[in-house]
Amino acid sequence: MGTYGYGAEQFKKGTDAKDGKRDRRTIGHVREPERQVPVLFDVDVLVVGGGPAGTAAAISAGRLGARVLLVERYNHLGGLSTGGLVIWIDRMTDWEGNRVISGIGGEMMDRLPADAILGPSAKEWGSREEAAVARWRPRFSAFHDIVTCAPMVDPEALKQLSLDMVREAGVEILFHAWASAPIVGDDGLDGVIFESKQGRFAAKAKVVIDTTGDGDIFAAAGERSASDFEESSVHHCINTSWLFAGTDNERWLAFRASDAYDDFVAAGRAAVGQLEPPASAWRNDVAVFMGPRWAGYDGLDVRDLTEVELRSRDKMVELLAWYREHAPGFENAWIALSAPQIGIRQTRRLVGLAQMTRDDWRSGVVHADEVGISPSLAPKFDSVSVPFRSLLPQKTDRLIVAGRHLSADASSQTFMREIPQCWLTGHAAGAAAALAVDGSIPVAALSVVDIQRVLRDQGAVIRSNSKDRVGSSMIST
Repeated sequence: MGTYGYGAEQFKKGTDAKDGKRDRRTIGHVREPERQVPVLFDVDVLVVGGGPAGTAAAISAGRLGARVLLVERYNHLGGLSTGGLVIWIDRMTDWEGNRVISGIGGEMMDRLPADAILGPSAKEWGSREEAAVARWRPRFSAFHDIVTCAPMVDPEALKQLSLDMVREAGVEILFHAWASAPIVGDDGLDGVIFESKQGRFAAKAKVVIDTTGDGDIFAAAGERSASDFEESSVHHCINTSWLFAGTDNERWLAFRASDAYDDFVAAGRAAVGQLEPPASAWRNDVAVFMGPRWAGYDGLDVRDLTEVELRSRDKMVELLAWYREHAPGFENAWIALSAPQIGIRQTRRLVGLAQMTRDDWRSGVVHADEVGISPSLAPKFDSVSVPFRSLLPQKTDRLIVAGRHLSADASSQTFMREIPQCWLTGHAAGAAAALAVDGSIPVAALSVVDIQRVLRDQGAVIRSNSKDRVGSSMIST
């Protein structure tokens, strides 16, 4: 869920904050009887969660010949990039225009149909030309006066493409099952127990990849987690996104650039409180609202999650009425879809073998075990090195963690939770899992050189294995 819009001051003022603290005391306990759980699957690699990280992990491991089971609680793949309607794919390029997040994520963007993606062409990436920046900045594809690879995509097209790529890799998919508990053996993780309509069942695996987004598996396995956040940041907020159809985005963007826009915002805030701005989607007649963002809620508390859904739906209807009456281009707008997946930015973060830190990426550290590169937050910083150790728990073998709950400090997590970064870490996790299975090697004992070689072979961009700063130099295939 990217940062954009009228400014983060809205949630600082409390207009979108939780009202008071709910009594969370339990009112008693019941005893659950001991029972036998049937084992329905026994695979090489079990991927728990089919969001961006899980999808990339399954594809990567499957392409290396591993027997992979991908389990997802919803009826689609893609997670927040599809079901969460986070259809703005944040920056995949560095400030020179190189697509540093490539590999499986880059392949997905390249394989989307032309009418399912809207963003700058590759020849525009890195451009500082005034007209190009002016064209793409309102569509969130230009930052710091530089055009970037940050397109809008059709979520249904991305769902289908994700399915196609996973099945092409020979991966078995299981929908409508929710991870319940890890199966912890004497020497690591043996699998996971799931809940479903047919009851509980177990899936055993040689390696498990936790791509749940909330770290459900690693936390239940006894690994430490962190949950601190920066108070001044939007990244602890929760929201439900939605699509308005019947819009005329070109008229809306022209109005946003006019002198009348500031008065519109002021009037809207006075009338409806939190005035969420739309983003122009992949086609001219669809707009996406990735908000409003609600502060003070716990993404692991079902009552909090329910309240956010209710507040979001009320606000969606209120904003539709306001925009129809006052916003050029929205006179005929209608609600096309509210996201079936709530937008969580962070809950738990792994405390792993290594932690991505603000100090490291601000100083341009390149980790010897780099398995991917994230664009930096501003041109004054080098691209950010992602170490393999940030995907590994401290104690539990045969478990790899990928996605927004990797081991990172609160500052680093603000960008490592984005869709492209989740593709990046999932890609690395899947490759490592397949290598561990193929060589019967503990995950933490894998050769980093072997992981990097496989990732490059699958199109990822990784810099030379050096402890020195190497700026934006890259090795890729």
